Amino acid sequence: MMLYESTRGGGEAITSAEAIKRGIAADGGLYVPREYVKISPEEIQALIPMSYQERAKFILKGYLDDFTPDELSDCVDKAYNTRKFSSEDIAPVALLNDSLNILELWRGPTCAFKDMALQILPHFLVKAMRKTGEKDEIVILVATSGDTGKAALEGFADVEGTRIIVFYPENGVSEVQKRQMVTQEGNNVLVFGVEGNFDDTQTGVKQIFTDETVLAKMKEKGLKFSSANSINWGRLVPQIVYYFSAYADMVKQGRITFGEKINFVVPTGNFGNILAGYYAMKMGLPVNRMICASNDNKVLTDFIHTGVYDRRRDFVRTVSPSMDILISSNLERLIYELSGRDAERVSRWMAQLRNEGCYDVGPAVHRLLNEHFWGGWSNQEETLKTIECVYHDYGYVCDTHTAVGIDVYDKYVITTGDLTPTVMVSTASPFKFNASVCKALSMDCNDDEFVLLKKLSEKTGLPVPDGLKDLESKPVRHNRVCRKDQMKDVVMEALGL
Repeated sequence: MMLYESTRGGGEAITSAEAIKRGIAADGGLYVPREYVKISPEEIQALIPMSYQERAKFILKGYLDDFTPDELSDCVDKAYNTRKFSSEDIAPVALLNDSLNILELWRGPTCAFKDMALQILPHFLVKAMRKTGEKDEIVILVATSGDTGKAALEGFADVEGTRIIVFYPENGVSEVQKRQMVTQEGNNVLVFGVEGNFDDTQTGVKQIFTDETVLAKMKEKGLKFSSANSINWGRLVPQIVYYFSAYADMVKQGRITFGEKINFVVPTGNFGNILAGYYAMKMGLPVNRMICASNDNKVLTDFIHTGVYDRRRDFVRTVSPSMDILISSNLERLIYELSGRDAERVSRWMAQLRNEGCYDVGPAVHRLLNEHFWGGWSNQEETLKTIECVYHDYGYVCDTHTAVGIDVYDKYVITTGDLTPTVMVSTASPFKFNASVCKALSMDCNDDEFVLLKKLSEKTGLPVPDGLKDLESKPVRHNRVCRKDQMKDVVMEALGL
């Protein structure tokens, strides 16, 4: 059976159902599988004629082997269907030019890639609770830089046996993102703005997760925390699927020959999305290089170049707000793997990050990092120019995060000369960040974002996605804002502790 352990070495190894239910380990570490599932070339080839749902069931069963085939099928079929996704392919691959392809991960109900994981996580969690004999009610606690919050709310709204509390940086998300969250329906959902940035919000949530006073009072009330953030393995494992699916589609469409290696470019802030690609590569997917794309908050680019992770820098609010992050939680899983699963060193590095604001992984781990990853960044002017150029040259409309990735890919090719076929992992619909996209396309941007949705649709001929239609006319259900030092009190009040 596949077992999971903490990146910080505490506690016993547990099943996938336990890992998904708990979300984060008691020692503050993240759960990782004890070994990689290996997929043979023949098995990858067998994925080519399959549907996305069939591919998902095949990839997931190795990591979630305490779930029965029927249970996995039920989770997959409820998550990935045309009632929720606007493409039958779920995650279609579009051709941009001879070397670059776009994996569109934003066809789900909230128009962002987080749907790929957060449409299935609630079903994993409910089944995990039953499998482990859990009687307590699960409280999902989420910090979001914009997209995770709405996707989690959409996934968990009115799911039996759960409650969900979402915190977002009050001035750190787009108007569309905020409106998606504060209008969320559901008897088990609460949403709060935080006076601070995403890192403040994420740190506050992590502290609440391990606060002994809160945990003791929750136990008395029959409540237990879990996470829908990318620290939860049940959130990360579905993301592995679309890397295999993209490769299978590339072969199916004749863009590569089977066995040929490809690159992936991933715009990333919290590192979960690109980490899923690393897992896919370690499982046997023919990957040449993972290209990590950052915005002005280029803490990951600097880490890949130097081996030093240093969050002691100015935080920049950008046109790609979902990447405005200086503490990339999922990086802990990668350095655990690259350090030879040395939990003691990982614990020391994480303590240094918490107390001093930086850590250095040393030359051996840095060398391994550079074998698999290349890092680059795009400033805001370059990002907007990329949107304009891509639309002018190819008639393709991309959002600000995808544009960061395309600009970094161009820099990668110029720097390395590598023309390996490449998949750009596109993380959001252009309509989600319409104000910036309209600005890039030299449109009149004086209207609010909800008017700009319609204007962008008229200019490009693309329909406004269902998940973003008529947001401005929906009633606001959640309007509370708190200071970052009030987050614990807010949670205790919300839960009646």
